[in-house]
Amino acid sequence: MNDFQAIADRVEIEALRGEFTDAAMMRDRPRLASLFTPDGALRMPNIPVELVGREEIRVGGERLQSQWDFFVQTTHPGTILLDGDTATGRAYIQELARTLDGRQGLNYAVYHDRYQRTTEGWKFAERVYEVRYLDTSPLAGTAPNAAQGSETDSADATAAPVPTTSFAEPASAARLEQVAAALRAGGFAAEILDDAAAARARVAELVPEGAGVLTGASETLRLSGIDEDINTGGRYDAIRPRVLAIDRATGADEIRRLVAGPDFVVNSVAAVTETGSLVLASGSGSQLPANAGGAAHAVWIVGAQKVVPDLSTALRRVEEYALPLENDRAQAVYGMPSAVNRLLILNAEPRPGRGTVLLLREAIGY
Repeated sequence: MNDFQAIADRVEIEALRGEFTDAAMMRDRPRLASLFTPDGALRMPNIPVELVGREEIRVGGERLQSQWDFFVQTTHPGTILLDGDTATGRAYIQELARTLDGRQGLNYAVYHDRYQRTTEGWKFAERVYEVRYLDTSPLAGTAPNAAQGSETDSADATAAPVPTTSFAEPASAARLEQVAAALRAGGFAAEILDDAAAARARVAELVPEGAGVLTGASETLRLSGIDEDINTGGRYDAIRPRVLAIDRATGADEIRRLVAGPDFVVNSVAAVTETGSLVLASGSGSQLPANAGGAAHAVWIVGAQKVVPDLSTALRRVEEYALPLENDRAQAVYGMPSAVNRLLILNAEPRPGRGTVLLLREAIGY
């Protein structure tokens, strides 16, 4: 390859990366998907999302962006290493975002890329998104006409129902105190903590090293870092990685036994009532036995926006707010919708000391 060809390749690859950011900012998912090879992959383990093929990248991206209030991405160029008709490289990302359910923050990330020369020019063979820094503090600024997006958004605006915004509002300090008192009256241990970082530290104190721990499939655990601490840190006998390694066709009974009775279950809930009831929802029900009483100990981390007056409102929150958001995630990750096939309501804890509820003063998860 001559020097002129190498320069041309680098310019085209840099333009490809810039086109990706422009398509994301303009919410033009068909254009973004066209930047990949037909079997190209977009992997975002921190979300987690894995999309393979142009159609999956387009559809999954549209579901994700339907949750945005606003989104801003800035790309900074990184290395490009050419190797004939293929190349590898990195691009450095800064993002500001707020979703319709109130989640928000700033992050810095890296895209680890593989590129492929095609008859249509250079395309992404793979982009792997790695978060290097995440700050979920409330954003001080505003975005004029945030949810309106660009002129390409008209179809997206009706693609999915917007969740009821009142279910995203954090409860007041007085309501949190009321909930904590009701939980304690029902036999739960209840603590009020400032934020997810405090909950993460408290879980590390509550769960002893070496304990067998099952984590629920929870956005709260993922966003707080608790899921990562338990399932990848090596400090605990983590149940979920063991379950994922078992063949479901031949090991269903082993999986059932593993998840039913761990030493600890660490999870979140869909709602907590002012009268002290916890409400959990599930599609398969596999994680519910441990929460109901199978686990020797349980820790639930609950964002302030999950407080509701009573059980009827809790069930409305599940159907009208949590389910649409979980459905979007399930479609993006698994390619299939979610459903509320199982409900668990914990009105009291008959074994005092077994269950601990960590109520946060901030909103997290859904």
